[in-house]
Amino acid sequence: MLHRFDLHVHSFFSKDASGSPESLFAAAKARGLSGIAITDHDTCEAHEYLKKHPAPEGFLVVPGVEVSTAEGHLLCLGVTLPCLKGSPAREVLARVRDAGGLAIPAHPFDRWRAGIRPAVLDTLDIEVLEVFNAAVTSRSYNEKALAYASARNLKMTAASDAHHSSAVGISSTAFDLEALTIPALLEGIRKGGQPDGQYLTFREGVKKHFANWFRKVNPRPVS
Repeated sequence: MLHRFDLHVHSFFSKDASGSPESLFAAAKARGLSGIAITDHDTCEAHEYLKKHPAPEGFLVVPGVEVSTAEGHLLCLGVTLPCLKGSPAREVLARVRDAGGLAIPAHPFDRWRAGIRPAVLDTLDIEVLEVFNAAVTSRSYNEKALAYASARNLKMTAASDAHHSSAVGISSTAFDLEALTIPALLEGIRKGGQPDGQYLTFREGVKKHFANWFRKVNPRPVS
């Protein structure tokens, strides 16, 4: 069965994002998604929060984190990790793989954001690349990521990189899964999916830029 996911989403447990997990779920379901990966910056607090506040039944939340490695950002899916900020990308990749997860370099060609650049990507044993990020600063960066993934025969994903709930699912990837489970999804990502890339509107881009202001009207919980 075909299931669509946004594999790069931030909650208000990221310092630069404003959406509660509950608001992210509602937005994703409204767009017809079967689930999302919450990949906050260098923290898995959202997944601790979900132990007490679980997602709706039938909606898959993938544990994950966007690690700020020494060389750039790496989406780590299917795992929860301690803070590994500043660690070499190669070491984080190995740790994720040993735990049964999957690591995907995010927005690798965006010169204004901390993507892992080609010189380092060439040295990493990766299986998948984020080839469409809805929030890139120039569309040419997605084009370069697509060309790089094609040249290396890597599997590809598209994602919103949402930092507030209304952006969730603007970009997503569909996978043919036998079951709506994390192992099935990880296997589906490795086999390859159907990326559907749409860019943030100007309005959504402004909201992302001023995400910290939106935290004031949607604050994160104290504990």
